[in-house]
Amino acid sequence: MSVTVSSPAVRSLHVSRSHHKRISKPRVVLSAVRSSDSLGVAPILTKLKKDCATPLPVLRHVADAMAVDMRAGLAVDGGSDLKMILSYVDTLPTGNEKGLFYALDLGGTNFRVLRVQLGGKEERVIATEFEQVSIPQELMFGTSEELFDFIASALGKFAQKEGSNFALPQGRRREIGFTFSFPVKQTSIRTGILIKWTKGFAVSGTAGKDVVACLNEAMERQGMDMQVSALVNDTVGTLAGARYWDDDVMVAVILGTGTNACYVERVDTIPKLAKGISKSPITIVNTEWGAFSNGLPLTEFDREMDAESINPGEQIFEKTISGMYLGEIVRRVLVKMAKDGGLFGGSYVPEKLVTPFVLRTPDICAMQQDTSRDLEAVESVLYDVAGVKSDLSARKTVVDICDTIAKRGGRLAGAGIVGILKKMEEDSKGVVFGKRTVVAMDGGLYEHYPQYREYLQEAVTELLGSEISKNVVIEHSKDGSGIGAALLAAANSKYEHDFQ
Repeated sequence: MSVTVSSPAVRSLHVSRSHHKRISKPRVVLSAVRSSDSLGVAPILTKLKKDCATPLPVLRHVADAMAVDMRAGLAVDGGSDLKMILSYVDTLPTGNEKGLFYALDLGGTNFRVLRVQLGGKEERVIATEFEQVSIPQELMFGTSEELFDFIASALGKFAQKEGSNFALPQGRRREIGFTFSFPVKQTSIRTGILIKWTKGFAVSGTAGKDVVACLNEAMERQGMDMQVSALVNDTVGTLAGARYWDDDVMVAVILGTGTNACYVERVDTIPKLAKGISKSPITIVNTEWGAFSNGLPLTEFDREMDAESINPGEQIFEKTISGMYLGEIVRRVLVKMAKDGGLFGGSYVPEKLVTPFVLRTPDICAMQQDTSRDLEAVESVLYDVAGVKSDLSARKTVVDICDTIAKRGGRLAGAGIVGILKKMEEDSKGVVFGKRTVVAMDGGLYEHYPQYREYLQEAVTELLGSEISKNVVIEHSKDGSGIGAALLAAANSKYEHDFQ
């Protein structure tokens, strides 16, 4: 999953109430602000709600279109908006895995190193430790060797701190699961060619090269006796991490700054997979569903934001449902309401409010959690973040806008999940909906935005009906991708037959 935006990324979607203190300012200022109950605001809000509406027929169309696009993407590369990337993960964790395994999670300006001691079915995870390392700014614009040498060095220092809880069986090298969340063309479980760097990286000499080889070579230069056993993206890691504890996990979805989904697919339903490549009847497919665009309810604000983005016409589903964009959509609505509807008095638009991405998704989430009589947290966010002085009527309108955008996002994400399940059900003839099926969810947006979560679940229940939806369990799997990568290293270990 890659998110390419020109603004600062939403690093965390955790909401802190203490940050939004009530503003102490003369009441006379507020009384001087014209009420937003003007004729100008109501029609804009009405049109926004109409354009964002997700009634059951719209949700059904999105779910059906998602399933159709999945099939087209599995038939041939470039067959649809969905890339349907083959992960080459056809051996999933079973719980039998034993030994010491490492994970390296590289997906942004920080990376995580992790180790886990596995004890088989009885003991499962005996011990785990991790560290987070910041990448110096200059290395993001340096050479490939410099970056991977830095990463290998940090991994080596972490490995040297192994305590007595961790033990490597004699005769084994330490094996790593490598979570790499940049666009790669994967050619096996242990190889992946970098297509391009994103997220502010401009490292020279890596594009077109195998990132696993880059890391293995860097570890050799550092004199480290370690090797990569599995290359995965964060969504695939999340699925593996959740599946280790629950055999019914079939889908994983990340809803954070960006979004993606992967699922367990039958090999015989993938026409573009050359025969004989997979020894297993199943594999994990990475949908890259952020690129989906069929039949989505879009507003003028979505179209403007897309046109001004660095990737216009691309990642439309992501721009509608993910944490990077929800706050920005709300900001654009507020600017129009301020200009054309007198939301904050006359046609006054505070300078800060005109700044793209100044209003973030954690801000709109914080405003939706406000249950005070005067909507004090809403008042604080608007003033602190956007420089807006507001009356109670304006604040109520703002909360209504936040709810409208979050509701559309959550319900469309739910429809996307149903689309994946529907495709799986059509091929398995009752195996998915006829039994317990778990969807593992990760990401700050899902974790910290309760209304968004509720709207997502509501859409799944509406689409599947009350009986079938009882079998579909949507579970939060916090930070599953790191340990999932270590588990995939174990499941794909060169020494696997020692424990299976």
